[in-house]
Amino acid sequence: EVQLVESGGGLVQAGGSLRLACAASGFTFDGYAIGWFRQAPGKERQGVACISNTDGTIYYSDSVKGRFTISSDNAKNTVYLQMNSLKPEDTAVYSCAAGYSDYELLVQNKGHWGKGTLVTVSS
Repeated sequence: EVQLVESGGGLVQAGGSLRLACAASGFTFDGYAIGWFRQAPGKERQGVACISNTDGTIYYSDSVKGRFTISSDNAKNTVYLQMNSLKPEDTAVYSCAAGYSDYELLVQNKGHWGKGTLVTVSS
């Protein structure tokens, strides 16, 4: 069974940092794209960052470029999202997802999803 479990969310002040982790099981980590998405109350889900474990391609949304870093530890089947210089507008539920490609995840919204972890940034 494919499972993705997020951890590392919490409450942080603006300007602070958090590191999220997405632990995957039930499938071979290599060969998949893993993405981080977020959804704030009343807003649509947004793709934040994505890494392809086939060719190492990395994508960031403009809103987080330069502040967030996605990385993958294939030995641990875990993908991380390091979030620095956090802003109140980063407040959202952050979820990770696994798909066959970044296109499938980011454009087609197809893949396996975790339940998410809440990140709250206070001003």
